[in-house]
Amino acid sequence: MRIGDHARRLRIEAGMPEGHTIHRLALDLKKSLGSEGVRASSPQGRFPEATTLDGAVLRDAQAVGKHLLLFFGSEGACVHVHLGLFGRFRPVRAPFPEPRPTVRLRLAGSRACWDLVGPTICELMREDAIAGLRARLGADPIASAPRPRTTWPRVHASKRSIGALLLDQSIFAGIGNVYRAELLFLLGVHPETRGNELTRPELEKLWSLARALLARGVQANRIVTVEGATRRTRKRDALYVYRQRSCRTCAGARQFLVRRPHHLLLPALSTCAVRLAPPERREARASGATETLSLPARVAGPSPGPPACARTLPRLAGCLPRCASAGRPVAPSCARCR
Repeated sequence: MRIGDHARRLRIEAGMPEGHTIHRLALDLKKSLGSEGVRASSPQGRFPEATTLDGAVLRDAQAVGKHLLLFFGSEGACVHVHLGLFGRFRPVRAPFPEPRPTVRLRLAGSRACWDLVGPTICELMREDAIAGLRARLGADPIASAPRPRTTWPRVHASKRSIGALLLDQSIFAGIGNVYRAELLFLLGVHPETRGNELTRPELEKLWSLARALLARGVQANRIVTVEGATRRTRKRDALYVYRQRSCRTCAGARQFLVRRPHHLLLPALSTCAVRLAPPERREARASGATETLSLPARVAGPSPGPPACARTLPRLAGCLPRCASAGRPVAPSCARCR
């Protein structure tokens, strides 16, 4: 399969591209444009430094978390790209047409052509700035060591939730909303669990799973976490919980609530409840004690009252997070969304 044909299958998830997308982009750019002089231009005019790269050889393309680094020429001029929410770096079909006026950077070789549109960052970087960027970012599950030295102490010393820590690029570089939801579900860790409540084996298992899933994403050119799914699998069938309305492990279709900002399905009345319970509630659930709603202890209000049934849960989905965070009782029939 030709690199151009394969790269056109690049599927960027909704929102900001995660680390697997940038690593795959670096591989495709290096394979299609490497080892030859590249014609560089900025049709939009917002990257005038492109003229200094015209004719230079693309020596290397690297990804660090969600940041892309392109190294040109013998002097090692580096272009730093961060796609952000709206940026796209896409191949252009041959014969290469004239670029659109919105193209920030065009890189054209004899075999391939790529257009960069709408990035948050597109700049030339010096060596000291590159070193500063690498130092500022945390461990990359794809590029870093199997057991990073700095990750465990920072997580273990933090009182922030693991859901927030996974999105902190100074700790975990390259993980976004989708991988966060899938990782925590597969590990059975509640997103509101504090970092200092995680054990060392739990964190090492989290890191190993993140390395495996992101590497699989690079190979498939998309996020695939369900066992047996491939890059041809429908998106809703390739993920376990991210924006899903049913559980793949217990078939609880209407007994799950969407908990923002984590985009996780929190079990209300299901056999999965013990898996996603905060640490202080795992033993109670395992012993058979019942709990109507899986809410973090520090934001839960008074007793939720009678057990909520599947019929009333859809009405709770809209206002549950707001009511709980405000300390109001969460009843099966809520006045805000009745």
